[in-house]
Amino acid sequence: IDEQLFLKKLNSLCTSKEIFDFLSSLEVMSDTVASGALQRISEVEVDDNGLKNPEGVLENEVFRALCFQFEFESSKVSNTGLLNALQALIKLRIDPHSTLMASLLSEGEERLGKGQLTVKNLCALGESLLELESPSCAMLEQIVSHMQEDNIENWSPREMVVVYRMLQVIVREGEQYQDLLNRLNSVTLNMVSQLSPKFTSIILNSLVVLHQTQAVPLVTALCKHSVKHLPYFTGDELVNVLEALLYFGHREELFTEALETHVPKSISSMHPQTVSKVMQYCCRKMILSKPIFDAVAEGFISDADRFTTDQIAGYIIPFGTLNYLPPSASSLFRKLETILHTRFSHFQPHTLLNLLHSCVLIQRYPVNFLPKIFSPYFLQQLQAQPPGLDGIVTSQLTQLFLTVTLECPFYEGPKLLPKYQVKTFCTSHSSLDVHLLKRVKTGLLYLLKKRIYFASEVSTPYFYTVDIEIKLDEEGFVLPAAQCEEVHRRIALCVDGRNRFCVNSHNLLGEEAIKQRHLQLLGYEVVQIPFFETESLQNCRKMAEYLHQKIFPHTYGLGC
Repeated sequence: IDEQLFLKKLNSLCTSKEIFDFLSSLEVMSDTVASGALQRISEVEVDDNGLKNPEGVLENEVFRALCFQFEFESSKVSNTGLLNALQALIKLRIDPHSTLMASLLSEGEERLGKGQLTVKNLCALGESLLELESPSCAMLEQIVSHMQEDNIENWSPREMVVVYRMLQVIVREGEQYQDLLNRLNSVTLNMVSQLSPKFTSIILNSLVVLHQTQAVPLVTALCKHSVKHLPYFTGDELVNVLEALLYFGHREELFTEALETHVPKSISSMHPQTVSKVMQYCCRKMILSKPIFDAVAEGFISDADRFTTDQIAGYIIPFGTLNYLPPSASSLFRKLETILHTRFSHFQPHTLLNLLHSCVLIQRYPVNFLPKIFSPYFLQQLQAQPPGLDGIVTSQLTQLFLTVTLECPFYEGPKLLPKYQVKTFCTSHSSLDVHLLKRVKTGLLYLLKKRIYFASEVSTPYFYTVDIEIKLDEEGFVLPAAQCEEVHRRIALCVDGRNRFCVNSHNLLGEEAIKQRHLQLLGYEVVQIPFFETESLQNCRKMAEYLHQKIFPHTYGLGC
């Protein structure tokens, strides 16, 4: 039989019954034809849930005859026939410990040891082993050893990808394959434009697993290449790409723009885990994308009942972190409250605390759940699970307590015991911009003439640290910062550098917004000094004039 003609006919058949009927009409078939038949059967009978019709395939006489041929004549078949059959049988979920599979794997190992396999064969054998639950590391190492002797520049993208995947399995501590990885990374950089969405995702994932932090040019090229593939990534592939962007600290503007186009259109069909990863990416990179966040809010309102607790938290926490309320906020938080009422006990303690803390950042108060949060039982649960009651956790608890004290005076439930309260909040994002602080202090010195009239980085009894504090008496005169008597007004200058805002935005992050809100409620006059208002101020006098207008807009004669 003409093998090419046979394979063409085979590929036109769409069910296993058609394939078996066709094979029954043949008197003899080569191993290439037989392995092609097994491959076609695996293509039409296997979907994401496994084998569609196990009995109809595995018990079929023609199928059993094909398997018999490979089990008892494996030493006689060609390399292509052997490896194609092995790939097809793995896809068909044939027991890897069966005599059939043992025979094929043993024959493959023997030919590998004798150096009888081409690079294409080695690649096929490696792919098959990687599909097994517990691949033989010794065999994978042998394959890699043989392949690295070849000229890498001649490899196809598929062969590059298989080697990356094999290295993920066999590389342990140490750098025994780093030379090979350096060569791989270099050659892959030149073929990035040829990579499919699947291959792009796999290589990025491998670079993460193999800690290739030095491969910056390759990572950058792959991230840029990902932009055109974004609509075609599967959910898992997109997760790999996002994890790589997070791991390598890379932010690609065009990728974010592509996400903004893709997510709103596809939200209804995206897996919740994929959406959670998109939100994590935006949150960690401090990217407030209103099109994405608005679409995610709508998706949550529609489908949150089927989400896991981690996915629920993954959807909601970024809204608080980035200080954003979508147009559908009322429905969004009503849905969240309903879920918390029915599934409160299902949440892990730290996940629940992160979730509720993110709500108060944007003035959504979970007062119905705080009695449970402040209960000794819940606090013991927090302490028992990593990271325990560390500085960040106790800061969140304290801020929840301060929020209900200041913003929910009607709350009459249990309080947070003093032993769980911090003295000063531990903030993750809002560290002080030292350069901007220095410029503001220089401007204040020019304005107030003496350094004694203001204090910087002042700890308060209310857990917050004020960037710069100015005290005034009853008549509005500035008092020395060290004076405690006759203080009528306290002005808190919030020196807000770029790191306190969402990227490319004038939107304050949640933890800075709540700080300024609370300082006002505690009696401070809050004056915001944002970076974008001061960047154009070229000298000390300009800064002093600006500060005069911001701090003392109705006074004159302060020496400016």
